[in-house]
Amino acid sequence: MDLIMAVIYAVIGIFDSIPQFDIIALVVLVIIGIIIILLIRLLLMLIPAVLLALVVWFLTGGSLFWAGITFLVIAALSILKKL
Repeated sequence: MDLIMAVIYAVIGIFDSIPQFDIIALVVLVIIGIIIILLIRLLLMLIPAVLLALVVWFLTGGSLFWAGITFLVIAALSILKKL
């Protein structure tokens, strides 16, 4: 039991030497990194929807309505496929 307490105090002592600002900055940077990774994965997942929406937009003579419908349908199918 004394060995476990000694290890716990040693670990806590390591964190005492690190300024609180550095710990907060590390946590914020990790959260930002996770958000960036999720956004990149989302953008990669939506590439087929964007491409098909562009094709529909060209084929319909510039109809944003049908391009938007195509984008939403393909994006929804892509998300459902990932689940």
